[in-house]
Amino acid sequence: MIYLVEDDNSIRELVAYTLHSAGFSAEGFEKPSAFWVAMEKEMPSLILLDVMLPEEDGISILKKLRASSKTKKTPVILLTAKGSEFDKVIGLDSGADDYVAKPFGMMELLARVKALLRRAEGNEDVDDYTLGGLSVSQIRHEVTVDGKEVVLTLKEFELLNLLLENKGKVLTRDQLLNSIWGYGFDGENRTIDVHIRTLRQKLGSCGQYIETVRGVGYKIGGNL
Repeated sequence: MIYLVEDDNSIRELVAYTLHSAGFSAEGFEKPSAFWVAMEKEMPSLILLDVMLPEEDGISILKKLRASSKTKKTPVILLTAKGSEFDKVIGLDSGADDYVAKPFGMMELLARVKALLRRAEGNEDVDDYTLGGLSVSQIRHEVTVDGKEVVLTLKEFELLNLLLENKGKVLTRDQLLNSIWGYGFDGENRTIDVHIRTLRQKLGSCGQYIETVRGVGYKIGGNL
């Protein structure tokens, strides 16, 4: 089951129709209060969450979801106003796994939903990584910096692991998007850049290990 919290009736109905047509069970909610009632009855496999909502904004809802043991790992895609980088950064920092800027195409949204569900349900590799003060355990899904645990979203965790798996190699934005989000880079998409920025911030002193290769992409430097 996929839940969609969106107060715009036309968008909510179109997204629900698209998800149903693709074989997903989906339910839309105009107000957060109705969403919370539904959450008590059935837990969704993924949540599509608008930022601007009546009663309670999407960022507040997201923080509550991440604070609960029942929903802290539930995949969440944030729906943001086009060009609102502030919403994107705050949303990702609050625990969103991905974001889609309005107006968006239904096929793009569907691709992101499928990719996120596929990654969330897939088997994780068993390799652990250590780089300076950074330690990553894929089995326990834990990241620590200088012995202190760092909480990452699913996408941030996958992005960090992909860079570590390819240590010393430059990965283009297109490679990163295809591997983690399941779609290609269109020249304007800021998904990777925003995730890298928040990932560096969360890693603190170890954020310097993620190097920018201007005009190409990113890589992990240092010695494992």
